[in-house]
Amino acid sequence: MVGGFNVHVISFRRLSLFIHNQFRLFHRPYIKVTFVFMKFQFSGHDSFICKHFWLKKGFDFLIKGERNFNDELAVVDLGVGKNMVTAISYWLKAYGICNQSNEITALGLNLFNDKTGYDPYLENLGSIWLLHYSLIKSEKASIYHLFFNEFKRDKFQFTREQLLNFLLRKLEGNQQNNVNANTINTDISVFIRNYLKSGFRHRKIDIEDEFSNLFVDLEMMESYQSENAEEKMVEWYKVENDIRVDLPSEVVLFTILDNDGYGNSISFKELLVGVNSPGAVFALSDEGLFNKIEQIQATYPDITYTESAGVRELQFKSKPDKWKILHEYYNN
Repeated sequence: MVGGFNVHVISFRRLSLFIHNQFRLFHRPYIKVTFVFMKFQFSGHDSFICKHFWLKKGFDFLIKGERNFNDELAVVDLGVGKNMVTAISYWLKAYGICNQSNEITALGLNLFNDKTGYDPYLENLGSIWLLHYSLIKSEKASIYHLFFNEFKRDKFQFTREQLLNFLLRKLEGNQQNNVNANTINTDISVFIRNYLKSGFRHRKIDIEDEFSNLFVDLEMMESYQSENAEEKMVEWYKVENDIRVDLPSEVVLFTILDNDGYGNSISFKELLVGVNSPGAVFALSDEGLFNKIEQIQATYPDITYTESAGVRELQFKSKPDKWKILHEYYNN
């Protein structure tokens, strides 16, 4: 309460979701809404992709509680160089495994704990899909959130230059003039290397990177070369919406339950293209999302899908606990 007004502070990037779910607030004269521009983040990984074993290694380091990542002996405990220590710290926060104070989150505990964790060594592909979602949702590595929620909506095929120009425009609109193009280009390189299958690369790269990319098994990104108007070969990248057969419906349901903006009735369109929706995050086609919803309602009787007068909705009679959904998935 400030000056007799209820004050709501939200990020600009979540404006559309806020308006969609809270529009009724604007009809109340005593409500004052303040918009805050949250800073985009495009550095911190020191050009390292998140290697497959890093999240578990970083989790184990934090769970001991003996040191933090700034400790000089962290390089000994983690068994990597100083720059890699910085990168591990960055990726743990970006994936939502710990917060900015290095406190382990519920996701970190439920996934990586040796005794009670669902999948400490990331042997289940569903865990990789879950981490992909968490990386986008956390917004600590802005390129992932912006790419899947905004950029891909208009361009499923793109060049590095097109993605760079989009990100530079976002920075300009967010009044961030202190981030240069070289920093963005580095972030784009790391972004692509996290997803791209090794068979599509046309350049030399560290052999370890060929097999340690965390998201390569999701098979979301492809690359090809095409001749431009100046008869020069340009590398293009492609992330198409698809049915995603190997994406567990339980992970999709978890992301729906994890979205605070969703009520008990959610339109199919919102689930397909909304901010942090399963359709946007997992690059699902219309058919792919429908298939996941069918699987969900077949398993959970309190969740139904309806089509009436052209309106398609997912409806909850009661919402199950999101962690219970994952617990059942990993224990089946």
